[in-house]
Amino acid sequence: MTEKRVSVKLVGEAKEEYLKLKETVRREKEKGVSASFHQTLLRGINAKIALLKQKCDYGTQIPRKLIPRKYVTLYGVTNLWKVELPGFWRLVYTLKQPQRGDSEVREVEVLFVWLDVLDIKSHPDYDELFSYRKK
Repeated sequence: MTEKRVSVKLVGEAKEEYLKLKETVRREKEKGVSASFHQTLLRGINAKIALLKQKCDYGTQIPRKLIPRKYVTLYGVTNLWKVELPGFWRLVYTLKQPQRGDSEVREVEVLFVWLDVLDIKSHPDYDELFSYRKK
């Protein structure tokens, strides 16, 4: 059986939001705050990323016809997945295979999957992006 290596990379808005969240948590801890939604969300994101490194298709695949144009335009997305986070937030990601000429893949002789985290969104922002209507 071939070993699968997964690399997780936060890109674009996801990277920005993650770094802001880490800074907020750092400031809270400096002030002695030991429990907050920010800390719960950060732990949730880190736990899901660790899980995705073990099983990259852990999330729910979003049907191709529902992939927002934003992701196709910005990242060339052909597949999209989501993972639920605390507080009804969502982590949205895509899976990419490396190019055949990628020397890193040849060296390690494993299936290597890039997992790009594209967004970390609140439930209302996620609904808006995917044009889900409130009932």
